[in-house]
Amino acid sequence: MALQPLSELPQEPLTINRALLSVSDKTEITKLAQALNKAGVEIISTGGTARKIREQDIPVTDVSEITGFEECLDGRVKTLHPIIHGGILGRTSHQADVDEMKRLDIDPIELVVVNLYPFKETVAKGDCTPAIATENIDIGGPTMIRAAAKNFAHVGILTAPAQYEECISEIQQKGNLSFAKRQEWAKHAFNHTASYDSAIANYFNTLDDKSDQLPEQLNISLTKSQTLRYGENPHQGAAVYGNQSEFIDCFHGKQLSYNNFTDVDAALNLISDFWDSKPTCAIFKHTVPCGVASDEELSNAWKKAFATDTMSPFGGIVVVNEKLDIETANAINEIFTEIIIAPEYSAESLELLQEKKNRRLIRIKKLPNSNESRQYRSIFGGALSQDADLKTVTKDELETVTKRTPSEEEIENLLFAWKVVKHIKSNAIVYAKNNQTIGIGTGQTSRVEASEIAIAKARQEGLSLEGTAIASDAFFPFPDGVEAAAEAGAQTVIQPGGSIRDEQVIDAADELGLSMVFTGNRHFRH
Repeated sequence: MALQPLSELPQEPLTINRALLSVSDKTEITKLAQALNKAGVEIISTGGTARKIREQDIPVTDVSEITGFEECLDGRVKTLHPIIHGGILGRTSHQADVDEMKRLDIDPIELVVVNLYPFKETVAKGDCTPAIATENIDIGGPTMIRAAAKNFAHVGILTAPAQYEECISEIQQKGNLSFAKRQEWAKHAFNHTASYDSAIANYFNTLDDKSDQLPEQLNISLTKSQTLRYGENPHQGAAVYGNQSEFIDCFHGKQLSYNNFTDVDAALNLISDFWDSKPTCAIFKHTVPCGVASDEELSNAWKKAFATDTMSPFGGIVVVNEKLDIETANAINEIFTEIIIAPEYSAESLELLQEKKNRRLIRIKKLPNSNESRQYRSIFGGALSQDADLKTVTKDELETVTKRTPSEEEIENLLFAWKVVKHIKSNAIVYAKNNQTIGIGTGQTSRVEASEIAIAKARQEGLSLEGTAIASDAFFPFPDGVEAAAEAGAQTVIQPGGSIRDEQVIDAADELGLSMVFTGNRHFRH
């Protein structure tokens, strides 16, 4: 028989005579069973679900009574039987199916209520082994869900306790289930099983002996957490997907926008690299840091970060790595700041900052970086994926390549600048001194131009470049980059190295009396 267009499927309301309930999460299942029983629905169930329903003195028939075959293999086989799946997949509007079901003594099942073994929750536990994970792979559940969702024209499918109230309401108010609601539930069901299978596939990808390689199949399944008013621009529709609430709590102010989310992401990634450092403050505008500083006091860190660029922070984002105190809050409050991000807030700072109703205040609950982080970017015809750039460098890993060795103070400046330049768009240049950014040049097609912009910004703010460290996210391809840095007042350079002209660059640094170190890795951000 040829497949029918959706518009040709039977769209009549569906009366429920028999329902199959078999759930792992038993939240509210007895409430649903009571409503079904009151409506005269015959309830079929399995194992623990049946016991739970019977505890409330609700009549229930075991699946084994229907199939004439007992549950076996430690409960692995319960519902995988033609009597069950024939009842779910039978098209009661199609006479040939009706006749065959009568011949085989199969009665229709009009409602299926199933949720799955907690695979995601199980593998998230630190003590989960492959054996435990495997036992939590549901087989009968997804099979029933897919069967019922496929036959949504004749069957209702519920996969989450949150849907039970809708179902109860439909039955109590109308005495049946509408086609529109069945179609909506089927959509949720297929998304549910897709997410479940993605989690299993991704887990098995981690068990591969070649787990250091990116998987052959990219499986991404994210639930929409909220619809956004628009995307980067008002004519673009947008939504955010995933579990952002696991990482942040936006507890005050308007809903975050698309651009806000990208800014917050950039801010969280930078502050992650300074999490165990002394008090640090970073100011962002359009995902780019316009000032970063560390100090013994957070209020001083703010002043130093703001001094880097006193124009750009208006309407920007501020992130700190420790509890936001009232002194720092007062300083931030002097200019218009759209978002403030901190792990904690003092009571006094909250009272002050919440006076502005539209300002967003965000509490950091969890840092985004982990050893297993991967990044994704959509492109024509697909996506790019890569390991997140979690690379850091320590003092002992620096390779001094010039005749002059950097002093301890210079090394501190170099490491600070290197942490910051990692989060600047390429080509990226950062001048820093005393744990403060002095000049930042970002996103230029020429590394020298990036340096010139950083120098110009520093001079515009009246900041001295004398004795600064300069960090470059990639190697200097020509000596002109270090020559310009030295002319501006820089005394020490940190860069990846790796250019075919490294020797020329090193010679230039030696002639200028600079110290220079190589890190052996770059931090391109495109």
